[in-house]
Parts: sequence; C-alpha cells; structure tokens
Amino acid sequence: MILKLLIFLLLVVCLSAEQNYAQYSNTKTDTIEANTFEWPKGKKMAISLTFDDARVTQPDNGIPVLDKYAIKATFYISPQNMLKRIDQWKLAIINGHEIGNHTLVHPCTGNFSWAKPHALENYTLREIANELDSANHLINETLGVTPSSFAYPCGQTFIGRGNETKSYVPEISSRFETGRGWLDEGPNDPYFCDLSQLTGMPLDGKSFEEIKKLIESSSNKWLILAGHEIDTQGSQFTFLSTLEALCKYASDPNNGIWIDNVHHIASYIREKRNESAKVHPGN
Repeated sequence: MILKLLIFLLLVVCLSAEQNYAQYSNTKTDTIEANTFEWPKGKKMAISLTFDDARVTQPDNGIPVLDKYAIKATFYISPQNMLKRIDQWKLAIINGHEIGNHTLVHPCTGNFSWAKPHALENYTLREIANELDSANHLINETLGVTPSSFAYPCGQTFIGRGNETKSYVPEISSRFETGRGWLDEGPNDPYFCDLSQLTGMPLDGKSFEEIKKLIESSSNKWLILAGHEIDTQGSQFTFLSTLEALCKYASDPNNGIWIDNVHHIASYIREKRNESAKVHPGN
C-alpha cells in the first residue's frame, strides 16, 4: 500500500513539473528568441574585439593589425598605462577605435594580493562613483573623448561585504551606454541582454581554431571577445596569429559577420529594441 502511494505521489509530481515547464516555455521571451534578430543586411551575428588596461602591446602590436583590416575595436583604458602611449592612443581614436572606461585604479576583490589596496570589499558606492568619474575626467582631459563604454575590472560588479554587499551596476547604467563583464560563459542575446551587464568571453590564450568554434556556435548573437596583452606568447596574451586570422575571417563577407566596436553595435541593438537613447557622448 505504501509503495503504491509513493508511486502515485511521484506521478503527480512529474505531471505537475511537466505542466509547469510547458507553461514556462510558452512565454513571450521564448517567442522572441525563436525569431531572428535583424542584423544589418548580409550579417548573421556581431563580434566586438575589446582589450583591457591600455597595455603597451595593444598600440604597439595589436592596433596595426586591426588597422590593416580596417577593424574598429574597443579599448578599456587604465590611465597609468595610457600615459605611456598618449600619441598612439590619440591616433587610434582618429582611426575609429573606441576608448572605454576601466576605472582609475582597477579595484578588484582583495582575494588577489595585488588588489588589496583597492579591494572592492572595502569600497562604498560613493567611492566607486568617484573612481568612474575621475577616470572619465582624466581620459577626456588627455585624449579628448568621454567614454560611453565601461568594463568591470576582473568582471566583478559588487562593492562591500556580507549584508552590506551592493551591486554597482546601477552606477554604470547611469553613466555609460554599456558595461562589459569578463570570463563569462556565453555570447549576448541581442533581444534580451542587459547592456549594462554584457558578457565578455576570453580571447587571451586562444588559437584561431578555438575562436572559430566559438563564432560558429554564436549565430544570431553578439560575441564580445576580451583580451589584454597582444603578442606572440605569454600569460594573459592575445596571440598575434589568432588576431590576424580572426580579422581576416571576420572581414570576409561570405562569413556574415559584423565586426565593430562596442558603442556602434550597442547603439544599433538599442535602436532595434526601440529603447530610448541615454545621454552618452560615444566616440
């Protein structure tokens, strides 16, 4: 008798779960996702190449490759490194590359020993806001542009500890058109993505074959690739061979890829989603 009762209860639970799943799957979101996003004519997806920290190998090694293929990237600037190559960054802007904000001192979790002097766990919202505004001011004074794009240092979006932990995503949303993460697991759905919390996937350490597989699995999506150093080898390096092959592949119109900086693609997505434009200067 007990066994029959248990079987009956199990059947009831399974039936209920199936009904709930059917109800959940029949939503407006699923209907939207079933449709194809309207990319520019001839394009089936978008890619943005982004690089963090203004490391000197970016203007020295990477930008010449990008310019060779007329590909515009987004560079999230750390001011201390930016000051080492001011003239090259000014030329990059003239050539159509985007300059983004990456804070003033790159605060991350204090679990990284190098980040303890600027640990996010010890920040307040007022302090992180000052970070953002100070970096914007310095970039504007030095390079003559005010960023509309932001990248979260280490991909972390919190300040504080425990019950006092707070997201600083709203601070990004109020100041920038976009905010990009790091070490994320997938590309962005242009219909659904939160422009203030865009996913960023690693470009560092990847062969072109690995990146091509990622591209092929990102149809109809916006794939944002994130790198740091640009050279032939090293830790946290985007390989020049990978960058060259990627630029060549994305430039082939037969592959149906729109490759452009974050600002241009985000603006297009916002327009297609009929979202009101915020007051962001852009580049």
